[in-house]
Amino acid sequence: MNTKSDEILPIRDRPPLARGTALICAAAAAGALLTGCGTGTGGEAEGSGAADAARAAATSPAPSDTGNLTEDQRERKALVPQAKTGYEQALSAAVGAVPDSEPVSVELKGPPGSPRWEAEVAMDDGTAHTVSVDAIGGKAGRARAKDEDGDDKRELADLLKKATVTPQQAAQTATGRTKGTVTAVELDDTDGGAPKWSVDVVTTDDWNKTTFDIDATNRKILREHVDRD
Repeated sequence: MNTKSDEILPIRDRPPLARGTALICAAAAAGALLTGCGTGTGGEAEGSGAADAARAAATSPAPSDTGNLTEDQRERKALVPQAKTGYEQALSAAVGAVPDSEPVSVELKGPPGSPRWEAEVAMDDGTAHTVSVDAIGGKAGRARAKDEDGDDKRELADLLKKATVTPQQAAQTATGRTKGTVTAVELDDTDGGAPKWSVDVVTTDDWNKTTFDIDATNRKILREHVDRD
């Protein structure tokens, strides 16, 4: 009886697997690995979806903050950029319209389609005039005399005499504290009767208005108030 045929052959003597069979097995294993790692329950590649979402987030425009502005802030945003003539030019034009006068106040007003500066100037005796100045071209309109009694004139004349700080200097003090666009300057008095300049500065990053009360004799800031409405 030949028992050699029942013996276990050494490894080196076993017949090799067919090359085609080996390649099929390797491809199947690789496919199973990719299928398990690259797909979700819906059958679409999760990696591709995440990449698309990242690209969409990167290219999407940032939401506008216009809806977060108050009504006053929206009005300032619409009006202030339309004024091509600044407060200094407006005051100069108003003073030029009334000989021998000094500036008392100036304020930017709308509508945005035809912005204007409403200015007030006065002579030494307190006689005041109002002048409207085109905020785009800088042209002054006709001066109009204010209807004031003797006490009002004397009070204004007294303030003008005491005020040694110019409106331009007061505005420089205000914008030195808060960078922005000057939209109003007005001569007034404190509770103690001393002269002061009130200066409005609008910041164009948030369209808030900051009002400064500045001593008209020494440029000291007496009060600072931010209007966020």
